[in-house]
Amino acid sequence: MAYVRFNLAVVISNNLFTFLIMNSRTIYVWILLVILTVAVGVISSFPFSYAVVAILVLSGIKFIGVSFYFMELKKAHIFWKISVLIYLLLFLTIVLIFI
Repeated sequence: MAYVRFNLAVVISNNLFTFLIMNSRTIYVWILLVILTVAVGVISSFPFSYAVVAILVLSGIKFIGVSFYFMELKKAHIFWKISVLIYLLLFLTIVLIFI
């Protein structure tokens, strides 16, 4: 039983400090996602007609960043990459049609 607890403690502590051992490219993507989130918040306060399109485009870029860098889709089979991009295009198209 002690061996199982020890392994659980190691797994939990490794996951807690994953952010500290990320490579620099992942940190840059994370910072870009934070900047895009702030930009979406700023754009949403402006009363111009293309704000919805700008917010959707920035959200699509954020979706690609999260899926390819943090869900490690860039290492996946080409089928999954294409299916995620098709899903994004279909979602954005449907949302823009009904606005």
